[in-house]
Amino acid sequence: MAVSVRDVATLAGVSVGTVSNVLNHPEKVSKATVDKVQAAIEELGFVRNDAARQLRAGESRTVGLIVLDLRNPFFTEVARGAEERAAELGFSVLVANSDEQEERERTHLGLFEEQRVFGVLVTPMAANMPQLERLHKRGTPVVLVDRESSDERYPSVAVDDRTGGRIAVGHLLETGHRRIAFVGGPMEIQQVTDRFEGARDAVREVSGATLEVLATDALSMSEGRRAGLTLADREAAELPDAVFAANDMLALGLLQSLQGTKHATVPESIALIGYDDIDYAAFASTSLSSIHQPAHLIGSKAMDLLVASARDPKATPEHIRFTPELVARASTAPRA
Repeated sequence: MAVSVRDVATLAGVSVGTVSNVLNHPEKVSKATVDKVQAAIEELGFVRNDAARQLRAGESRTVGLIVLDLRNPFFTEVARGAEERAAELGFSVLVANSDEQEERERTHLGLFEEQRVFGVLVTPMAANMPQLERLHKRGTPVVLVDRESSDERYPSVAVDDRTGGRIAVGHLLETGHRRIAFVGGPMEIQQVTDRFEGARDAVREVSGATLEVLATDALSMSEGRRAGLTLADREAAELPDAVFAANDMLALGLLQSLQGTKHATVPESIALIGYDDIDYAAFASTSLSSIHQPAHLIGSKAMDLLVASARDPKATPEHIRFTPELVARASTAPRA
């Protein structure tokens, strides 16, 4: 059974209020009493329930973070950035994974709401969520991570994904490729839609270029492998000559399934570019070209915006947008 404040008070021979003062306002208590209470705490092994104290005072030091997929190293790095900045500011971060499922996202938001967290950082599946609105109205700050606010109601830290898609396919076009395939989904994820629209913008600017869509059910390596096997089953004449995958996990799955095929190898037959520039991209069997996002900085800046929003709830929400950058590697070698 957990040791209570009352147990400490009984052993020390003082009131519960005196123990509370020793814990929270020791300057109000004589040194002799402080020493007596501290000795009782040590003997009993008492650990204060700081979370409960903070909830009673309305000053939680815990932040909730919900990301789309913790299997993706991009989101792991976002979480690291948020956690490191939070530690500097005296907060801790609870990380939750929605796994690209709205129901799980709603569950995590509900739990964070019950726990009265200081604020919420979230990469939402949907553009509008009643739970975010409820948190906002109650005064709990919310910051969108890796996604912009459609109505600018919430502060946000994101990357210009439409520009990123344009850069990715622009690179493929500049290296001589014309039959482009976009691999990604579901399109309900705004980042996927934005990257596809950027790809489409780039293709429309080049005469004779085409853009095919291979939809996936998730942004995972297994879905990338499935898309790669679909391509590998085609005749050589039916293959695209370049693929833009909506993230690096998909691209790495594609690369794995295409390696060793007779007519769909990377980069000899098909150029391949991903998105996020995770660490694994540079060390793949064929190093993967990608669009770089500053994941760690995204998490860190999101934490700064959360604290700023809490300090001044009436301030105009700030929106930080980074411009992605091309990192060209072996998987997009120019056509012969």
